[in-house]
Amino acid sequence: MKKVVGIGGIFFKSKDKEASKKWYEKHLGIPNEEYGHSFMWRNMEDSNTVGRTVWSISDSVFKDNQDYMINYRVENLVELLSELKKEGVEIIDGIEEYPYGKFAHILDLDGNKIELWESAKEEESK
Repeated sequence: MKKVVGIGGIFFKSKDKEASKKWYEKHLGIPNEEYGHSFMWRNMEDSNTVGRTVWSISDSVFKDNQDYMINYRVENLVELLSELKKEGVEIIDGIEEYPYGKFAHILDLDGNKIELWESAKEEESK
């Protein structure tokens, strides 16, 4: 079974979220959107498959002592969570479903919150 198949997003904290978003837009050209920016790309194995990697400054998705969180793309979230549970990995919530995919969170060895994301099929085929 494949586990992680890519990076779905990178989320990090800032002391001044709005000022940071403007700084990144001005100096690095990352658009200042409400929830961050999605970098769109095509799958090398199937160019009809479109994916996204999200970049976002946020303060609501982390543990108190965590300054960043990585979202990993996975292919079968239910199966992966079952396997991780058997391996003793701490799963900190259930699966949440949205039109763009399924999400769940785990903790790594250092207690960092990690987000796992299985994208919706509609999101992938464009």
